[in-house]
Amino acid sequence: MNKLLKLSVLSLVLTLSSICLATELVTETSTAKTPAPQVLLSTTMGEIVLELYPDAAPASVDNFISYVEDKFYDGIIFHRVIKNFMIQAGGHRFDMTPKAPTRPPIVNESDNGIKNLRGTVAMARTRIPDSATSQFFINHKTNSSLDAQKGRPGYAVFAKVIKGMDVVDKIATTKTENLERYGNVPVTTVSIIKARIVNTTPVKVAEKSVGKNDNQKAPKK
Repeated sequence: MNKLLKLSVLSLVLTLSSICLATELVTETSTAKTPAPQVLLSTTMGEIVLELYPDAAPASVDNFISYVEDKFYDGIIFHRVIKNFMIQAGGHRFDMTPKAPTRPPIVNESDNGIKNLRGTVAMARTRIPDSATSQFFINHKTNSSLDAQKGRPGYAVFAKVIKGMDVVDKIATTKTENLERYGNVPVTTVSIIKARIVNTTPVKVAEKSVGKNDNQKAPKK
């Protein structure tokens, strides 16, 4: 009888151990960190790889990925370049004719706590906070003035450069000129030959249309 009882207890212990082990494995699997989406910008000056922040800026990342998947940025130029400030792209063709956005403006996510540090990527917009569409800029230096302040929205950071800051530096130091109503336009065209997703994590948020949007810009230097 004692032997039978001991076997029953042993069996119960083994069963509980198996359940605990299985639970730990499920927990580890469910909490495993998913790789952040990355986008490769192949430019006429070299390659730039961006790592996106889907958790901190889901609307901005979803919007940017959608434009990349649509190949919207293929052939687009860096149309506004200011050394020690930023380089901007996403809205003009090689001849400076505007390329109209194909998606509605998105909500401003500048309150996500991510700062406009050197190498970060943020959405360009008009003076209206919720007006960003296709245009973005890469910070050439840390621009604290672009961060959200109490009672004042900033410029939403949604990615960072993880490879190719030397390329960003080259673009930022290229000679520029004023061209009709546009300022700080590179004399030698710097194009995004193609933008492609290197790896992606599905990010879907409800689109928020906030009205018409034109002439998006990073803030004035």
